[in-house]
Amino acid sequence: MSFKNDKLVGDFWGGLAAMLVALPSAIAFGVTIYASIGPAYAGLGALAGILGAAALGLVAPSLGGTNRLITAPCAPAAAVLSAFAIELVQQDVDPAFIVLRLTALGLVAGLIQLLLGLMRVGSLIKYIPFPVVSGYLTGVGLIIIGSQIPKFLGVFGNQSLWRTLTSPQTWQWQSALIGVVTATVMLGAPLLTRVVPAAILGLLAGVLTYFGLAYFVDGSMLVLEGNKLIIGPLGGSAAGMLEAVTGRWRDIGELKLGQIAALMWTALTLAVLLSIDTLKTAVVLDALTRSRHDSNRELVAQGLGNVGSACVGGMPGAGQMGATLVNLASGGQTRVSGVVEGVLALLAFLALGAFIAWIPVAALAGILIVVGIRMIDIKSLHLLESSWTMLDFAVIMAVVAVALAYSLIAASAVGIALAMFLFIREQLTSTVIRRKANGSERFSKRVRLGHEMELLERRGDRTTILELQGSLFFGTKDQLYTALEPELSKRNYIVLDMRRVQSVDVTAVHLLSQIRDSLIEREAFLVFSGLTHTLPNGKNLAELFERMELTTKSDQVKIFGELDDAIEWVEDQVLAEKLMQATEVPPLEIYEMEIFKDSKEDSLIALVECLERRSVARNEKVFLIGDAADRLFLIRKGAVRITTPVPGTGSSRHRLTYGRGDFIGGLSFVTRAVSFSADATAMEDTELYVLHRESFEKLCEEHRRLAFHLMQAIAQVLALRLSYADKELLAMQE
Repeated sequence: MSFKNDKLVGDFWGGLAAMLVALPSAIAFGVTIYASIGPAYAGLGALAGILGAAALGLVAPSLGGTNRLITAPCAPAAAVLSAFAIELVQQDVDPAFIVLRLTALGLVAGLIQLLLGLMRVGSLIKYIPFPVVSGYLTGVGLIIIGSQIPKFLGVFGNQSLWRTLTSPQTWQWQSALIGVVTATVMLGAPLLTRVVPAAILGLLAGVLTYFGLAYFVDGSMLVLEGNKLIIGPLGGSAAGMLEAVTGRWRDIGELKLGQIAALMWTALTLAVLLSIDTLKTAVVLDALTRSRHDSNRELVAQGLGNVGSACVGGMPGAGQMGATLVNLASGGQTRVSGVVEGVLALLAFLALGAFIAWIPVAALAGILIVVGIRMIDIKSLHLLESSWTMLDFAVIMAVVAVALAYSLIAASAVGIALAMFLFIREQLTSTVIRRKANGSERFSKRVRLGHEMELLERRGDRTTILELQGSLFFGTKDQLYTALEPELSKRNYIVLDMRRVQSVDVTAVHLLSQIRDSLIEREAFLVFSGLTHTLPNGKNLAELFERMELTTKSDQVKIFGELDDAIEWVEDQVLAEKLMQATEVPPLEIYEMEIFKDSKEDSLIALVECLERRSVARNEKVFLIGDAADRLFLIRKGAVRITTPVPGTGSSRHRLTYGRGDFIGGLSFVTRAVSFSADATAMEDTELYVLHRESFEKLCEEHRRLAFHLMQAIAQVLALRLSYADKELLAMQE
């Protein structure tokens, strides 16, 4: 309960401080827009700014998902609406009609923002890398500092920063002193107390300094009217606000559909600018608070906020950087702080106008300068210490330079372009070849007989196996071709495992088609595995390759679900070429099996008497996990697959496959294991010899030499299998 109360207190202080920053700006923005229509509309502009701050503050945080974000009238909105109003004035449009169009423009822009959020366009903001965010953060900090220095020094009007700095005769020492005191208290306050936010203490110190100077140094500072050192009177009343809103909607019906349609391009421009401004502020906020916002939800909330603002006659706005950072610095914790800002903006106008009027402009400037300094990412200088990160530092500097030389909107565009560049750079520096091996280094899970393994080793140079990873696109095409080019003229089988591939573009598919055609000319095979998985973008590789006719034009292209199945097929082809195996083979007799190749037929008579003959149909279990491991199975014909269940999934993992002439259960038989640790399933109709342990022990008593040779043969085969497995593991680690 105490923690919740602490949050509410922080939200109140944060909302109050944010209101003190956002409200004067909102009034100034509103006056800027409506004064373009005529001097008589300046008061209406101030009212539009206040209504916008209140409506946006109440609606956007209530529906948005970004904690601490303050939504208020902003500079992009002022720039677009001012230009729009000036254009209409030049066309001699009736002033009252211009006001209606400004309202309609804000309404349409809000609806477009709402649509962008529903279309999930805001998700694109997630793909902006940290160097771009860091550059934008630093650029915003420098812009805030630059825009506040003239106010800090008491220089008002449209005088540039450079002209202000080079004209010290225009400075007002009273203003500078107030700003210095405010900034100093704000910086030092956390060392003394954290109960009251530093920004509030700094602001109070600035106000006290102002009145101290007024009483003891310059009595003219106590005059409210025409005093540029303070915010000044706000004006207006509750009755005036109500009349402005109801009057606006009485006249809005005069707008025709064609006139509203003519606003679409300007409204789209405004909506995009406001959306970028908001989402960039949210990204900066994420970086400062280690949080994560929902871009699409925020766009929907911002759109509804601007619609609500237009409905009450307020100007549109966005997530405002300065007010948001002041909210953060003053203790704001949740979205409640944004609502507090909206409520206080309305109450401040209605009840506290006289108090707000006396707040020194230099005090607000001092607060924002401290906030701006804290936004500058000094830590990014460490990127210069390594050649690996210098390019990232260059990206930061490019975003900062564009933000300072042009605008934050231009910096956003540059940031997006650089984000794409950084992605391509990362893809180019990462390899798409996870592992490369030939047929003598990588074997399937099909257990082969000794002479078959020797043959596969000798003819392993006819096969190349490439496990691919990452993105296959125009940027990595050359890397893939460089790896495959030496193999195309001398390999009969090229196996490409696509299981770890994340994306494929048309350029990569075209390259694979060229590789396929080159292999077809030599009557070689291109073998794919792992095509059935769905890529992160929702596409299926198998469907894509079929649509591009990569895998459908020739029998020289083979597709398998798993890499092991692909390698097993290649091994079968290599063995078939050399051994000319028939399609139908008879069951082996005991003396024909490889483990008994050095035994004489008459010496095996006693063993044959101990063996049980067993037939197993396809897909029938030879034994199950947990069955007593008191039997050795000799495969006369067919194949048996060994699998182990994967806990919690209901599926099994393929371990090994044994074929004709081999045996299974040898390790358990030798080690006298209690039960089998896997399932054995016949892959086709299979004939077996079964040697029970009881029969073997009887054989040991009557024919010790024969039993010894049997165990020796089993051990030799197991050792040979282990040596091949060890060799394969070493090759996979390279």
